[in-house]
Parts: sequence; C-alpha cells; structure tokens
Amino acid sequence: MSDGLVSGIRVTTHQGDDDLLSAGLGLAGLRGSAPAFANPESPTPAELRRRAIYSSWRGIADLGPLGGYGEIYGAVPVVTGREFTAFAKLPKAKSPHRVLVQVPDLFDRDKRCVIVTASSGSRGVYGSISLAGAWGLPRGCAVAYTDKGTGSGYFDVASNSGVALDGTRAQRGSAQLEFAPADDATVAGSNQVLVKHTHSGDNPEADWGRHVIQAARFALAALDQAFPDQAPFTAENTRIIAAGLSNGGGAVLRAAEADDGLFDGVVAVEPNIWAGEGGRALYDYATEAMLLMPCALLDPRFDQTPFARVNGEPPPAWVSRCETLKDQRWQSAGSAQSAAAQALESLHSTGWTDDALASAATSTALDLWRAVTITYSAAYARTGVGPMPCGFGLAATDAGGNARAASPIEQAGWWADATGIPPGAGVGILDSMAAGKDSSWPGSECLSQLWSESSELGLLVYTGAGETRAALPRADLPMIIVHGEADGLVPVAFSSAPYVRWLEANGRKPVFWKVGHAQHFDAFLAFPGFGDAHVPMLPYAYAALDRLWAHIVAGEPLPSSRDIATTPRGNGPLGANQLGEY
Repeated sequence: MSDGLVSGIRVTTHQGDDDLLSAGLGLAGLRGSAPAFANPESPTPAELRRRAIYSSWRGIADLGPLGGYGEIYGAVPVVTGREFTAFAKLPKAKSPHRVLVQVPDLFDRDKRCVIVTASSGSRGVYGSISLAGAWGLPRGCAVAYTDKGTGSGYFDVASNSGVALDGTRAQRGSAQLEFAPADDATVAGSNQVLVKHTHSGDNPEADWGRHVIQAARFALAALDQAFPDQAPFTAENTRIIAAGLSNGGGAVLRAAEADDGLFDGVVAVEPNIWAGEGGRALYDYATEAMLLMPCALLDPRFDQTPFARVNGEPPPAWVSRCETLKDQRWQSAGSAQSAAAQALESLHSTGWTDDALASAATSTALDLWRAVTITYSAAYARTGVGPMPCGFGLAATDAGGNARAASPIEQAGWWADATGIPPGAGVGILDSMAAGKDSSWPGSECLSQLWSESSELGLLVYTGAGETRAALPRADLPMIIVHGEADGLVPVAFSSAPYVRWLEANGRKPVFWKVGHAQHFDAFLAFPGFGDAHVPMLPYAYAALDRLWAHIVAGEPLPSSRDIATTPRGNGPLGANQLGEY
C-alpha cells in the first residue's frame, strides 16, 4: 500500500551496536550522557537516529538509579532488525507526517503482530519507543510509529533548510523535507524557526486518529516488503494493537473511532482526550492554568512541593502574578497570599485537585502552559507561517530572549534533540506583548481570551479545538485506559474519567485503571524530591498491554476497572510492593 506516501521508503538494517530498541546504547547508555556527534555541524544519519532514540527514551521513562527501570519493570534488550521509514500525507493536508516501522529479526511470521503508536506530546517519530517499542519488539511484533503531524523537523527560515527523511539538514528544493513552507508563502518576520505542529496550517490534532490508521496500513505494506514470500499482510491475518501515551494516547483513541475493523485492541495511557460529551478541552484548562496556577501555588499547602519553592521561597514571577491578579481581577484581595487563596479556590471550582496542582508545579515552573497554548492556538486557528495569535513568534534566542540566528550546530541537532514544542534546543518564544513586572501576563491573557471572546481569531481557535473532540469507537473493541490520579498536565478529571463515563453511557465497556500517586511525566521522577511522592506510569502501561495481549491471543478475560492503590517511592529506591496490585 503506497497510498498517501509522498516519498520513497528508506530501508535500513540495524545489527550489533546499532539495534532497533536503543541504537546500541542499552540501558546503561540510555542512563548516561547524550551520545556525541563526531562532527556537530554535520552528524550522520546513524548518529542522529541514535540521539533521537536516546532523547525519546529520556523524555518519557524514569531511568534514574532509584526508579526501578530494568530491575522491577521494563527492559532494554538488544533487538536487531530493519526500519522502513517514509513521509505520508493525508488527503487535503498541507504537510506530511513521518511514518516508521521497525521489523525485528525475531518477527513471528506465524503469529503476526503489529503495535501501532503515535508520539507523545509533539515529539518526533520515536516519541513512543519506550512504550510501544519496549513492549512490542522483544515479543516479535513489528512496531509502527507516526509523528502524527508534529515532530522536530524544524525549518530554519534564514538558511532555507529543513529535515530530510534520514534526519539530516537539507536545503529546500534539494530533498523532500519533513516540513517546509509553501514556495510562495510569506513568513511572518518573528517566526524565524518554523515548527510543523504550529506552522503547517493543518491543525494536525484534528487528524491524529487518521495519522495512526495510515501508520498501521503502512506497517502492513512494510511487512509485505520485508517478507514477500509471506505476503499479503492484512488486518485479517495480522493482529494489530494501537497503544500510546499522552497525546499519543489520545491519538490511538481517536483512531479507534474510524478503524473499520483494523485494530484488535487499544491501550491508551494518560490520554489527552476530549470526550464527545463532558470533559474539558486542553486549551480551556491549559489557559486557565497559565493564568492562575503561578499564583495558586503560593498557597502554604504547597510549601513542600518540589519546583514550587526555591530555597524556601516562591519564584518572584509567581509573586508578581498574584499582584497582577489582585490588581486586575480581585481588588478585594489584601495580599499576595489572599490572591493565592482566591486563585486556588477558582481552580478547585473547575475541577483541579490538590494532587494534580502539586505535580503541575513542574509544568508551571518550566513555563509549559504558555508553550502549549502559544503553539496550539496557532495550530487550531491554522495561521500557518503567518502571524501567530497574540503577537508571539518562535526563533533561536539569546540569554535575554532576543531573536538571533540559529547556529549550524543547533540546526543540525534539532531533529534529534527538540521536543516539537519550543522552548528548547536553542529555540525560544518571542513575546511582542511582554511588558511590566509580570511581563508574560498581557500575552497570556490575550491567549486566554481567545477561548471566551467571539472575535474572528477566537472563533477560529474555538472551532479548531472543537475538531479534536472524540467520537465513539466501535462497540466491540477491547480498550484499556490507564491514568494517574495525580496527573497535573492532563488531569484525569478532565480527560479519561469523563471519556470513560461517556463510553459507558453509550454501551461501551472500557477497562479503566486509575493509578494512585502517578503523574504525567515519568521522566520527571528523576528530579530530586519529585519522585519521592510518586510512582511511575510505565509499569501499568506494560501490564495493560500484557493483559490485552492475553485477551486477544489466549482468550483470557479482560481485567476489571479499578483504582490502584500505591505507595509513594519516598527517598529510597522503588520497591515492587509499592506499585500495588494490577
């Protein structure tokens, strides 16, 4: 099946010290420093692939010495095989998405299986390797990945260069690029670096399910090419499981809406999903968090929360936010602390729990709420390479936040190092509305108003977000949904819980595991103090795949829905008994 492909299929073989699962790094290498480039200005495709896999593992899994990965759960064995990669495009899409299939040498041609997945967040194509690759490849399954229209194939306007199929930098016109503006497009001056999720003009989130389906069909075509004597590989003779986490979890749930019998089952972990009825849109609660959370976290109950205090004191910018809210919204507040109490009360009234707020202190300290709303607003409004909403822009920035030219070394490493959502990898946010002591307030308030005002731009944002609302999956599809009770980025109360209620009200029977003391980013558990209060999510993700596989292959009953009681790790190494019964 070559329908939708806009490039040739690149086939590479990975043996010995360059395997499929860790590019030869193994668990010890993944725990160490990032692999270096021999020539930082011109890394080879193999070097870029190795570092992209390293970055994808490190961005998701807790590989720290206390986290238990490789001892209590999970493993990183050597898995040799081939990779098939291409650019594919959906009908009417302006830009392609990257699809990649890993076919292990131990692929079981008598018990054919494919795990199809989508990247978490806005990451590149390997963004879910620690979930789908780590579970599927050692079991002899092919693993199909898609970047779902996001990814780190950044385009640099000044050098007129983007990312080719092999991950290297290439001039526009010299090769098919992962993302490039149209030849006749006029790029807004502040956007010196263009990011596919933000600048493609496609609103990729609306099509994440279709991206996953296209990746699954590409996997069947790749298997036909890998094993021509056993072709054809079809949905009828190959078991296909869709699995993803975070945005990838939302993507596989959206794929379940239109799979037409393609999937044998779905596992969605902490999915960013907006139920067809109920729940809240990501943009709705992210803009709310962006405005109120810096102030709310000044409440004394968060005094011992990691990232909420620096040397015992709240970040000065958060104090300034309380002062702004006191002046702009709550004039009756007599102090920053009383403004914090009002901000906290406001968040409680819309469904935020203290557990979610405590873990969200990391996202707040890292300015993640603003990064999400800036980039997603442009995607929803389909502003393309024109001016972004509220005067924002993306560019390489200096220490003062001013735009500068990106260096050749930075450009060369973007595909391997960037997360698909600036800031990071030398690319920052330009805020033309920044002013005053609380400099991010004007732009942040502007972004928030797009959700509530009936301006032309606001309607575009609201309509674009509405296109991401879920429809029902087929009634007989086995589904396991896993979410952390303390998730502060995609709170369970806004996403999985209302989604499951909606499914059940419409005759579906999903399995829903709600995990105590689990939050959104396992990778954050390696931060000092943060992991003490939580347990990782990946053990439950792997277990859900185990249980779904046993149901599909051996006919075992699906597990029951449950709240899984756990014990926080504390300041010592994670113990198996702390993960509870699952």
